Amino acid sequence: MKRIGLYFGSFNPVHVGHLIIANYIANNTDLNQIWFIVSPQNPLKINSNLLNKYQRKNLIDIALDGENKLRSSTIEFSLPIPSYTIDTLTYLKEKYPTYLFSVIIGSDSLQNFPKWKNYQLLIKNYQILVYERPSFKSENTFGENVIKLKAPLLDISSTQIRKMIKNGHSIRFLVPDAVKEEIERNRYYK
Repeated sequence: MKRIGLYFGSFNPVHVGHLIIANYIANNTDLNQIWFIVSPQNPLKINSNLLNKYQRKNLIDIALDGENKLRSSTIEFSLPIPSYTIDTLTYLKEKYPTYLFSVIIGSDSLQNFPKWKNYQLLIKNYQILVYERPSFKSENTFGENVIKLKAPLLDISSTQIRKMIKNGHSIRFLVPDAVKEEIERNRYYK
Protein backbone atom coordinates (compact mmCIF):
# COMPACT_ATOMS: atom_id res chain seq x y z
CA MET A 1 0.00 0.00 0.00
CA LYS A 2 1.37 3.41 -0.99
CA ARG A 3 1.48 5.91 1.87
CA ILE A 4 1.01 9.56 0.87
CA GLY A 5 1.40 12.64 3.05
CA LEU A 6 -0.80 15.52 1.97
CA TYR A 7 0.70 18.93 2.67
CA PHE A 8 -2.13 21.44 2.16
CA GLY A 9 -1.52 25.13 1.77
CA SER A 10 -1.81 28.31 -0.21
CA PHE A 11 1.96 28.29 -0.82
CA ASN A 12 1.78 31.98 -1.69
CA PRO A 13 4.72 31.66 -2.38
CA VAL A 14 6.32 28.33 -1.50
CA HIS A 15 9.48 28.92 0.57
CA VAL A 16 12.39 27.00 2.07
CA GLY A 17 10.45 26.50 5.32
CA HIS A 18 7.79 24.50 3.44
CA LEU A 19 10.44 22.54 1.56
CA ILE A 20 12.54 21.71 4.63
CA ILE A 21 9.47 20.46 6.51
CA ALA A 22 8.28 18.34 3.57
CA ASN A 23 11.76 16.91 3.03
CA TYR A 24 12.14 16.16 6.76
CA ILE A 25 8.77 14.35 6.88
CA ALA A 26 9.51 12.45 3.66
CA ASN A 27 12.79 11.19 5.09
CA ASN A 28 11.77 10.59 8.73
CA THR A 29 8.40 8.82 8.43
CA ASP A 30 7.11 5.77 6.59
CA LEU A 31 5.49 7.92 3.87
CA ASN A 32 6.38 7.08 0.27
CA GLN A 33 5.64 10.58 -1.05
CA ILE A 34 4.56 14.04 0.04
CA TRP A 35 2.05 15.80 -2.20
CA PHE A 36 1.86 19.60 -1.97
CA ILE A 37 -1.89 20.23 -2.31
CA VAL A 38 -2.28 23.75 -3.68
CA SER A 39 -5.46 25.16 -2.17
CA PRO A 40 -7.27 27.54 -4.54
CA GLN A 41 -8.85 29.20 -1.49
CA ASN A 42 -8.46 28.34 2.18
CA PRO A 43 -11.89 28.71 3.85
CA LEU A 44 -10.23 30.16 6.97
CA LYS A 45 -8.12 32.75 5.11
CA ILE A 46 -9.15 35.61 2.86
CA ASN A 47 -6.14 36.90 0.96
CA SER A 48 -6.23 39.58 -1.69
CA ASN A 49 -2.52 38.99 -2.47
CA LEU A 50 -3.15 35.43 -3.60
CA LEU A 51 -1.47 34.55 -6.89
CA ASN A 52 -3.66 32.41 -9.09
CA LYS A 53 -3.52 28.68 -8.36
CA TYR A 54 -1.59 27.81 -11.55
CA GLN A 55 1.14 30.36 -10.81
CA ARG A 56 1.51 29.03 -7.25
CA LYS A 57 1.63 25.42 -8.49
CA ASN A 58 4.25 26.41 -11.07
CA LEU A 59 6.44 27.91 -8.31
CA ILE A 60 6.17 24.64 -6.36
CA ASP A 61 7.05 22.61 -9.46
CA ILE A 62 10.12 24.80 -9.99
CA ALA A 63 11.10 24.31 -6.33
CA LEU A 64 10.64 20.52 -6.48
CA ASP A 65 12.43 19.94 -9.77
CA GLY A 66 14.34 16.66 -9.55
CA GLU A 67 12.74 15.46 -6.30
CA ASN A 68 11.21 11.97 -6.32
CA LYS A 69 9.49 11.95 -2.93
CA LEU A 70 7.95 15.42 -3.23
CA ARG A 71 5.43 16.55 -5.84
CA SER A 72 2.64 19.05 -6.36
CA SER A 73 -1.02 18.29 -6.95
CA THR A 74 -3.88 20.12 -8.65
CA ILE A 75 -6.49 17.87 -7.04
CA GLU A 76 -8.35 20.77 -5.40
CA PHE A 77 -8.49 22.78 -8.66
CA SER A 78 -11.47 20.71 -9.84
CA LEU A 79 -13.27 20.59 -6.48
CA PRO A 80 -15.77 23.17 -5.19
CA ILE A 81 -14.33 26.35 -3.64
CA PRO A 82 -13.62 26.90 -0.82
CA SER A 83 -11.65 23.69 -0.39
CA TYR A 84 -12.35 21.59 2.66
CA THR A 85 -9.75 18.99 3.62
CA ILE A 86 -12.34 16.32 4.40
CA ASP A 87 -13.93 16.71 0.93
CA THR A 88 -10.52 16.49 -0.76
CA LEU A 89 -9.68 13.34 1.21
CA THR A 90 -13.02 11.76 0.34
CA TYR A 91 -12.34 12.45 -3.34
CA LEU A 92 -8.75 11.14 -3.16
CA LYS A 93 -9.86 7.97 -1.36
CA GLU A 94 -12.30 7.26 -4.22
CA LYS A 95 -9.68 8.04 -6.88
CA TYR A 96 -6.85 6.10 -5.19
CA PRO A 97 -8.55 3.36 -3.12
CA THR A 98 -5.28 1.50 -2.44
CA TYR A 99 -3.42 4.56 -1.09
CA LEU A 100 -3.21 5.45 2.57
CA PHE A 101 -3.35 9.23 3.14
CA SER A 102 -2.02 11.29 6.04
CA VAL A 103 -2.54 15.02 6.53
CA ILE A 104 0.45 17.29 7.32
CA ILE A 105 -0.31 20.49 9.23
CA GLY A 106 1.49 23.06 11.34
CA SER A 107 0.81 23.58 15.04
CA ASP A 108 -0.96 26.84 14.09
CA SER A 109 -3.51 24.82 12.12
CA LEU A 110 -3.89 22.34 14.99
CA GLN A 111 -5.02 25.25 17.17
CA ASN A 112 -7.78 25.95 14.61
CA PHE A 113 -8.64 22.28 14.08
CA PRO A 114 -12.07 22.42 15.76
CA LYS A 115 -13.06 25.06 13.14
CA TRP A 116 -12.39 22.62 10.29
CA LYS A 117 -15.32 20.98 8.52
CA ASN A 118 -15.93 17.51 10.03
CA TYR A 119 -12.64 17.59 11.92
CA GLN A 120 -13.71 14.63 14.11
CA LEU A 121 -14.08 12.51 10.97
CA LEU A 122 -10.61 13.58 9.84
CA ILE A 123 -9.05 12.55 13.16
CA LYS A 124 -10.93 9.27 13.24
CA ASN A 125 -10.00 8.17 9.69
CA TYR A 126 -6.64 9.77 8.92
CA GLN A 127 -3.28 10.18 10.55
CA ILE A 128 -2.57 13.88 11.22
CA LEU A 129 1.15 14.74 11.25
CA VAL A 130 1.80 18.02 13.07
CA TYR A 131 5.02 20.00 12.84
CA GLU A 132 5.72 22.70 15.40
CA ARG A 133 5.68 26.30 14.17
CA PRO A 134 7.46 29.04 16.08
CA SER A 135 5.04 31.02 18.27
CA PHE A 136 2.38 28.30 17.99
CA LYS A 137 2.83 25.81 20.80
CA SER A 138 0.03 23.29 20.78
CA GLU A 139 -1.11 20.39 22.86
CA ASN A 140 -2.48 17.24 21.30
CA THR A 141 -5.91 16.85 22.82
CA PHE A 142 -7.21 14.94 19.81
CA GLY A 143 -5.93 11.40 20.38
CA GLU A 144 -3.49 8.90 18.93
CA ASN A 145 -4.08 9.69 15.22
CA VAL A 146 -2.53 13.12 15.80
CA ILE A 147 1.27 12.73 15.82
CA LYS A 148 3.61 15.59 16.67
CA LEU A 149 6.89 15.70 14.73
CA LYS A 150 10.19 17.33 15.65
CA ALA A 151 10.76 18.93 12.25
CA PRO A 152 13.28 21.79 11.96
CA LEU A 153 11.82 25.13 13.03
CA LEU A 154 12.18 28.10 10.70
CA ASP A 155 10.43 31.36 11.40
CA ILE A 156 9.62 32.13 7.76
CA SER A 157 6.21 32.95 6.34
CA SER A 158 4.80 33.61 2.91
CA THR A 159 3.27 36.82 4.31
CA GLN A 160 6.72 38.02 5.37
CA ILE A 161 8.15 37.17 1.91
CA ARG A 162 5.36 39.06 0.10
CA LYS A 163 5.99 42.14 2.28
CA MET A 164 9.72 41.96 1.55
CA ILE A 165 9.06 41.83 -2.21
CA LYS A 166 6.62 44.72 -2.01
CA ASN A 167 9.23 46.77 -0.10
CA GLY A 168 11.98 45.92 -2.59
CA HIS A 169 13.97 43.73 -0.18
CA SER A 170 15.86 40.61 -1.25
CA ILE A 171 14.20 37.24 -0.68
CA ARG A 172 17.36 35.34 -1.55
CA PHE A 173 17.82 32.26 0.68
CA LEU A 174 14.14 32.36 1.73
CA VAL A 175 13.00 30.69 -1.49
CA PRO A 176 14.95 28.50 -3.92
CA ASP A 177 16.92 30.55 -6.45
CA ALA A 178 14.80 29.33 -9.37
CA VAL A 179 11.61 30.37 -7.51
CA LYS A 180 13.13 33.80 -6.76
CA GLU A 181 13.98 34.24 -10.47
CA GLU A 182 10.44 33.25 -11.54
CA ILE A 183 8.89 35.70 -9.03
CA GLU A 184 11.16 38.51 -10.26
CA ARG A 185 10.66 37.71 -13.94
CA ASN A 186 6.86 37.88 -13.57
CA ARG A 187 6.90 40.75 -11.05
CA TYR A 188 4.74 38.74 -8.61
CA TYR A 189 3.71 40.47 -5.37
CA LYS A 190 4.86 43.92 -6.52
